[in-house]
Amino acid sequence: MSAHDGDKSPWPTREFGFELRHVRAGGGIDWQDILPANLSTPELVQPGLRRNPRRAHLLVSTVLGKHLPTDPRVVLAGGNRLGDLVTLALDGSAAVVLGFAETATGLGHTVAARIGAECYLHSTRREVPTAPTTAGFEEGHSHATSHLLQPMPVEVFVNELPLVLVDDEISTGRTAIDAIRALHAFAPRTHYVLASLVDMRGPDDMADFGKFTAELGVRIDTVALAHGATVLPDDMTLVVNALPEPTLNPTAPQRGSVVRLELAWPEGVPEGGRHGILASDTAAFEQALETVGATASELLDSRFAGRRVIVIGHEELMYLPLRMAAVLAESGRETRFQTTTRSPAYVADEPGYPLRRGFRFQAPEFEQPQPRFLYNAQWGPGFAGAATGEFVSGETDSEPPVLLVVIDTPADTNALVADDGLVDVLTASGADVVLAVVPGADPRRLRADRLREAVDAESAAAGEPATSAELMPLAASAAVAGSAIVAEPATSVGFADVAGPATVAEQTVVAHQVASVGSSTSAEPADSVGSVTPVEPTLPAALAAAAGSEAVVGSVTAAERVVVAESANSGESSTSATRVTSVAAVRPATRTETPTAREADAAGSGGEAELPAPLTAPEFGSYAAEEVSWLLTDLSGVALEADVAERERRAQSGKAHYAESLPIEYQPDAAYRALFDTVLAESAQRLALATATVAELVVAERGSDIVLVSLARAGTPVGILMRRWLAARTPSLRVPHYAVSIVRDRGIDATALDYLAHHHDPSSVVFVDGWTGKGAITKELTEALELYHARGGAWFDPELAVLADPGHCARTYGTRDDFLIASACLNSTVSGLVSRTVLNDTLIGPGDFHGAKYYRELADDDVSVRLLDTVSGAFDTIRSRVPGSVAAIRASDRTPTWAGMASVERVRAAYGIESVNFVKPGVGETTRVLLRRVPWRVLVRVADAPEHAHIRMLAAARAVPVEVVPDLAYSCMGLIKDVRR
Repeated sequence: MSAHDGDKSPWPTREFGFELRHVRAGGGIDWQDILPANLSTPELVQPGLRRNPRRAHLLVSTVLGKHLPTDPRVVLAGGNRLGDLVTLALDGSAAVVLGFAETATGLGHTVAARIGAECYLHSTRREVPTAPTTAGFEEGHSHATSHLLQPMPVEVFVNELPLVLVDDEISTGRTAIDAIRALHAFAPRTHYVLASLVDMRGPDDMADFGKFTAELGVRIDTVALAHGATVLPDDMTLVVNALPEPTLNPTAPQRGSVVRLELAWPEGVPEGGRHGILASDTAAFEQALETVGATASELLDSRFAGRRVIVIGHEELMYLPLRMAAVLAESGRETRFQTTTRSPAYVADEPGYPLRRGFRFQAPEFEQPQPRFLYNAQWGPGFAGAATGEFVSGETDSEPPVLLVVIDTPADTNALVADDGLVDVLTASGADVVLAVVPGADPRRLRADRLREAVDAESAAAGEPATSAELMPLAASAAVAGSAIVAEPATSVGFADVAGPATVAEQTVVAHQVASVGSSTSAEPADSVGSVTPVEPTLPAALAAAAGSEAVVGSVTAAERVVVAESANSGESSTSATRVTSVAAVRPATRTETPTAREADAAGSGGEAELPAPLTAPEFGSYAAEEVSWLLTDLSGVALEADVAERERRAQSGKAHYAESLPIEYQPDAAYRALFDTVLAESAQRLALATATVAELVVAERGSDIVLVSLARAGTPVGILMRRWLAARTPSLRVPHYAVSIVRDRGIDATALDYLAHHHDPSSVVFVDGWTGKGAITKELTEALELYHARGGAWFDPELAVLADPGHCARTYGTRDDFLIASACLNSTVSGLVSRTVLNDTLIGPGDFHGAKYYRELADDDVSVRLLDTVSGAFDTIRSRVPGSVAAIRASDRTPTWAGMASVERVRAAYGIESVNFVKPGVGETTRVLLRRVPWRVLVRVADAPEHAHIRMLAAARAVPVEVVPDLAYSCMGLIKDVRR
């Protein structure tokens, strides 16, 4: 029966033609549980929407407990059924299970428990300082794309057992292909099983998957509860992204209460699968679950007797809250389960739509500025697939449900309870909240305990007890300052091959040469490194074989730590005070074989790849610290200014690059400054409209979970203005903003990219600049990002958002008019008192950000903040014009034509100019020529056009001729003098 049947079809089907069809069931087993016997695709998933330019549709599972509050027994039944199908595919073999973050972490754990897996591991998007990232892979359509693997130690995951990969859905199979390819390169296996609740692949996808299986030469089975098809109209992405901004964070007349509950959890027991949970951990996990379940039940009985409960897990922390919810349900309490998510979805209070209300809140984890989301969080059917999907509001005879929010220690921060935090937005809705905090296991403790067990098992097999010397290197690093930690084995080429950093500053790290059987070292505290006593046993043979010839030591973050290394050949010991490389701390761990320059430098020097910190006001720049963080090196104390003519000669002769020095800051006279004031006042509304338009385009096509990265310095005031506009329209939206350096012919600052990839999802980064000319920087950015990725760095979207695109070089812009942008009129005094950026090898070393100067001495002439305040002060005036402006641009052909470059080439030929680099098109670039370079002449389309009045004034001051060229593609062009002639 068609999903269009009557009024029962889902809202996205009725309104947009987005339909989920059933093809066939994937069962064949006579299940006896809480769910109906045979589930169709529309019963398992419902159509949802999201404003995302890559994928505007969302499959909302009815049995997962992510977006929909679901009976926890239904969630477990769905996972158990999938586990039964996996068991059939395994043909009686033991297996290792990998769940995909974030949605399938609980589902994967349920499957692993059902089949009795030797190990369950889930990928993660949380970088844990005390755990190494062993491997990783990418996911194309997901909101957050990087999957990191952090087993502790790596041996629990690396073996020859079949690997079961669990996800909530298979859309095209491309993510699974990428994951299997990466994992097979890391730890080859002969059998893989891909398990999902629904498999929505079409014939072409199935054919591609078959080709991949043949190419890899292994067995890959796929199992799912149902197979279906997704029907999407051709214009759905455009239509959905044009929907109005949804209303989030509902409020009630009376704020709800909040109660904090500390849960006792054994530190040696994994609370989830982030670092691996073994079959041998099951009994301890179940015992700890019984304890925390009873604790939560007692509190609910005493404070909220008789009330319904929705247990809410946080992102990847799904399985433990799910099991706690099941304990409450089994005790007779009406209970539902769901979790928060990183992914923004479209909320609409429409009958037949699964996402009826939503909450956006700031991420509680440290240095995670992107918002997080929670949907519905109200009472509904235990299994939405067998009901209308309608939710019950608090306006009923029964009280609204209590929200039991379960988080782990890294999320237990001030941001959790601050304004716009999770607790704040939930209690503002009128909900009573119980905040339950589970400490979780220390990954270092897990590693040490498991390696100790490996020693004991090998010794038992040999019929001899483990010696103290064997156990010495396996002591838990968190237990005693000065104890040794065992290094993780090196991993296969293509992944970060380092262990995680230790945290005890006095700790001594022992590097074992495993190949030299019969010699080892004992670790002494850092203040007594001279006494190294040889001991006889080495690491267990199984671990040594996995490690190869050398175990890689975990990265050390304190410069004063000591690495004690044994000379395996001579038996003599030596000490060296050095820091150990930590590539994993630089960026997500997906890698190619070619290291980045930063990694190569760190590895070659033996130094730790530490990232510098951003610069902010008041120490650097006059923009407020919350408005921009400068990923730059402060060179304020260095004399870098050179005579403009001499600087031009050296650059044109090839003796120096223009970015190695700075021009002397030109300070205009009083008449020019008065002209700036006039221009700013007259153009403020035009600038405000362009700012709002480009900001809205970015949000419409990239979502609101973005990080603005402006190209210093022309892009920086634009980035701040975009950030201000977004904050004005949505006060809870706090968009991070950084300024980075990009240099023509040298590329973008790779260390700055390392920093961004380490602190943010690279796919959320939006690069911002002021305007386009010939498109040189647009091309430079694209080429530099491609090179960075080819060398092993993260992938960044190269699309540039600009205020003005007169060169027709960009798709995302506020206008294509060549008009005067007030920030182009001056130098540092309109750019936060920051110079243009510097890349000079004598000042900027490997691992440093590019440099710049802060001209504090020009503070009296600074108009940077006045420009920002004037333009943002016009936001209310132009607000009603923004939707029309955005709609007009989105309806136009935005394909870059590079028309500006063709005009530049014509001018170059007509004036006999050797290089197009000497032709600077547009108002902004012409202004730069007159302020920084040795100008030859200025070309204007109209003699007295108001947009270049300041240019004519500057030209007169510098005795530069101005010529009228009526057919000029731009309103003006600046020609640089060839000083070699």
